[in-house]
Amino acid sequence: MKVTVKAPAKINLTLDIVGKRADGYHDVAMVMQAISLYDAVTVERIEGEGDAVAISCPAYPDVPCDESNIVCKAARAFFRETRVQPSPLAITINKVIPTQAGLAGGSADGAAVVLALNRLFSTHLKPEEMADICSRFGSDVPFCLLGGTMLATGTGTTLKKLRSMPDCHIVVCKPDVSVSTAAAYAACDARPPKGFLYTDELIKRLYSRDIRGLSTCLYNEFEQVMELPEINEIKRQMLSRKALGASMSGSGSAVYGIFLNEKKAKACAESLIKTYHHVFLTKPLKDGCRIETCDSY
Repeated sequence: MKVTVKAPAKINLTLDIVGKRADGYHDVAMVMQAISLYDAVTVERIEGEGDAVAISCPAYPDVPCDESNIVCKAARAFFRETRVQPSPLAITINKVIPTQAGLAGGSADGAAVVLALNRLFSTHLKPEEMADICSRFGSDVPFCLLGGTMLATGTGTTLKKLRSMPDCHIVVCKPDVSVSTAAAYAACDARPPKGFLYTDELIKRLYSRDIRGLSTCLYNEFEQVMELPEINEIKRQMLSRKALGASMSGSGSAVYGIFLNEKKAKACAESLIKTYHHVFLTKPLKDGCRIETCDSY
């Protein structure tokens, strides 16, 4: 039996660093949004005994296919938390979400595995129970499972559902540059506290259904401290093509722009693809990972 799950990417509408904790982690306040850019993760239950996990990722040969891959960690966490007898698995990741982009592609793949295993092993877990398992191996993973529009606080795993983002068109562009998350956090720690949160203002705009106002509240603290020329150039191009607002997602390096007009969004994407390899035209989603197919032999 095998299950295929569509696993959507996320963007950060806001990312505020609230402070550093005693355990070395950081408290954050951010609004995360699922978008219609998907990996497809197929999990197949293999006859036999043991907990072997065979991973393949055909389109991205640089993605590790060993125990370090988050999908393996997801399987281990599922069996450990549910106490289900492990079975050998074959996991195929048909990856579209670019890596090292701040789009949570790896986290989405991990969430997809938990959802697939819940179906394969008939554990009948509720979404919040699966999200709890997801929190054991990644801070973005619970959101990737549930999706939609959510406020994430604490270390990013405390989630609150918000009013859905208004319908719009979102252009995503990932340049050939990577951002060190550790360096970004260190730079944030060196700055004095802001004294306010962009996240609070953006949530007000969500509830007023003000897409134009919302687009003026986009904020990413990592983007502010790292000041990468490539990020600024992509934002400049998006805004020149009439994006309502543009920002970097997560720890980067993907940038997104919000458009009301589909024609303008397409024109922006067509312009960017001349320079950058990874350009996508997407829309906001109201959900997260979902089962696409379930095949029994």
